[in-house]
Amino acid sequence: MKFIINREQLLTPLQQIVSVIEKRQTMPILSNVLIVINDDQLILTGTDLEIQLIAKININSATAGAITVPARKFLDICRLLPNGAEITIEQHDDKIKIASNRSRFSLSCLPADNYPEFAEAELENQFFITAGQFKKALDKTLFCMANQDVRYYLNGLLLHISNSRLELVASDGHRLSIYEDQLEQATGFEARIILPRKGVLELNRLLDDPEAELKVEFSSNNIRIFIKNLIFSAKLVDSKYPDFGKVFQQEFFNKIHIEKQLLKNALTRVAILSNEKFKGVTFDMTADSLRISTHNPEHDEAEEELAIEYTGDPLSIAFNAQYLLDAVSNLDSDIAVLTIASNASSCFIDEPEGCAYKFIVMPMRL
Repeated sequence: MKFIINREQLLTPLQQIVSVIEKRQTMPILSNVLIVINDDQLILTGTDLEIQLIAKININSATAGAITVPARKFLDICRLLPNGAEITIEQHDDKIKIASNRSRFSLSCLPADNYPEFAEAELENQFFITAGQFKKALDKTLFCMANQDVRYYLNGLLLHISNSRLELVASDGHRLSIYEDQLEQATGFEARIILPRKGVLELNRLLDDPEAELKVEFSSNNIRIFIKNLIFSAKLVDSKYPDFGKVFQQEFFNKIHIEKQLLKNALTRVAILSNEKFKGVTFDMTADSLRISTHNPEHDEAEEELAIEYTGDPLSIAFNAQYLLDAVSNLDSDIAVLTIASNASSCFIDEPEGCAYKFIVMPMRL
């Protein structure tokens, strides 16, 4: 195997693939990137057995072959070479030689035959969506995913396709985000799948060109997404997402309209003196004011008052300030609408008109 490639051509796909590879591996070969030369095409593959990323780069006058190379060492070498450098890569038995101008490197490699195959069943469902549309849906939901929750279905994102309707849902049990959108082409099927947390975060990083069209294929076990010259694959979470529809089927207090930036600033200032672990703040609502207050174990206190219009009985309820800030920051309008359930079990945060997404934050006991 031998090929010559420009540094810039190789660097971006290599960085994308290395981010998928875990630093600590039970199998040494999983720390490597698989390099295959086939028909004047360089194919780079990285996997942790749960997620796989393949990059295809067109090159000229290359000699066919396949080998696996230590991913991070290979990336560091390419990254630290000068801009625009031509890199010559040649295989010698179980080593590859990397040469560029006056720099020479030799890396010990492992045979490509030992590289594990990413098992994928037939992917019977597919739809098309632009990267910008999909990234917006991910941005509005992924921050609500759980991290290492024992309820492993929460460590991921629900993707629900119903003909031309797209719905994404994420929750960590304390808060929930729902985003709805329309696909340009009807799919003719209904399906629910749960994407794993790491896969969602990696995928969101890859969607850097809003105009790119994505082809999304999936079955009940796997998903594969074609992004320009990349192929992203992931194993899906084998579980059923809980039914969150009941949270909408309850009575609510009157809506409270607050200027988004005022609420954000007040929450940020008050949260400085909240308990560092729980980040709790109390909302006291009366007819014309919202008082946000907090205290901590060191007996520090903070309080801020905002003018509001609220018709209903006075109400006192506590929330995690960071959860509220995450939700409010993701609103596109200048006005935040807060709607609290009449049994004080949840608070809905959305926009005054035609909001495609909803954020639900559960209260906390202080």
